[in-house]
Amino acid sequence: MERTTCCVVGGGPAGMMLGLLLARAGVEVTVLEKHGDFLRDFRGDTIHPSTLRLLDELGLGRRFARLPARRLEEMQMNIGEHTVTMADFRWIPGPHKYIAMVPQWDFLNLLAEAAAEEPSFTLRMHTAFTGLCTERGRVTGVHYVDEDGSPGELAADLVVACDGRGSEVRREAGMRPDWFEVPMDVWQVRVPVLRPDRDKAGRVFGQVRSGRVAVTTDRGDYYQTSYLIPKGGDTGLRAQGIQWFRDELGELFGWGAEVDAIESWEDVKLLEVTMGRLPRWYREGLLCIGDAAHTMSPVGGVGVNLAVQDAVAAARILADPLRRGRVRLADLARVQKRRWLPMAFMQKTQLGDHDMMHGPALSGTLDTERLPVPIRLMRRVPALRSVTGYLGGIGIRPERAPAFARR
Repeated sequence: MERTTCCVVGGGPAGMMLGLLLARAGVEVTVLEKHGDFLRDFRGDTIHPSTLRLLDELGLGRRFARLPARRLEEMQMNIGEHTVTMADFRWIPGPHKYIAMVPQWDFLNLLAEAAAEEPSFTLRMHTAFTGLCTERGRVTGVHYVDEDGSPGELAADLVVACDGRGSEVRREAGMRPDWFEVPMDVWQVRVPVLRPDRDKAGRVFGQVRSGRVAVTTDRGDYYQTSYLIPKGGDTGLRAQGIQWFRDELGELFGWGAEVDAIESWEDVKLLEVTMGRLPRWYREGLLCIGDAAHTMSPVGGVGVNLAVQDAVAAARILADPLRRGRVRLADLARVQKRRWLPMAFMQKTQLGDHDMMHGPALSGTLDTERLPVPIRLMRRVPALRSVTGYLGGIGIRPERAPAFARR
């Protein structure tokens, strides 16, 4: 049987960041990624100011700056006839007063290249998790299948589940999240930019009408667009035909020929929104972080940032126990304790947004003439936009790079 000190299942933002940090601490770490590359459409592309600061501390800021990126400085919404700035990032302390929109595969490739420079790091692509190895109730490693379909086993002092909202590791471990009710699913689609609008650069634009909600971001040559639909409504709405959807987007955003590029429903991807959290993120020999521990709503695009912050906290707390070869339950509990407040705060905020805005808008009961009180305050008190910008961009209890990982 093969052996490593820490086996990370899943090469997303949490898994790759954790692998990089532990390797810089001198821990032997192996990341298993079932795909052959990181190229997937409609994954979280938002890199928040706290993560940008972290990259600087890791000595990766200059490399990141060479990636294709758009800077988002404001989040605006048109609610009925009212335009509201929901968050302003330009007053965040530090050098990064914006959210960077970067294709996730570029971000993950950057982390993978940096981690590959560490002798104790191994990334195994085309390697799918198939089960847990256990001994007297303790997780002792994983079963996997490689690119050729050959099964194998990898023993580890600690297995970390970073395999996302549908975590196979979590399911195999018998860990069940507490789920929240959500009012929507999301259609995701790319719409080409035919008429560049300099006024829209650096902003996220949302459109809220009675019965309709959509958000779009100018990514340079295309608009990355999310159209919210009532939970479970995908099949029934698609029956209305693709021209109906083109007309919907055209009316909401003032697009004409742009929407003709949506040729069929094959161009429209469904994100089935789930939101929940594990009451306990760990058991003997196993830890869940990121979406595997707490599945976030897409509202605010905070999932990537929280996953990265989880990885930083886990690396700082667990590096020494892993080097000693003895990770206790108390060590794993410290990770959850450290990250519970920022996760719970953000989920509570997202649920509040669902109740105040998204649910009523989709059901047609939102009064777009008399806005909810928090939104009216946002319009009247500009400083509140900076507060929401800070909470969204930096968050509660942001993590800094451990000393052992700084370059």
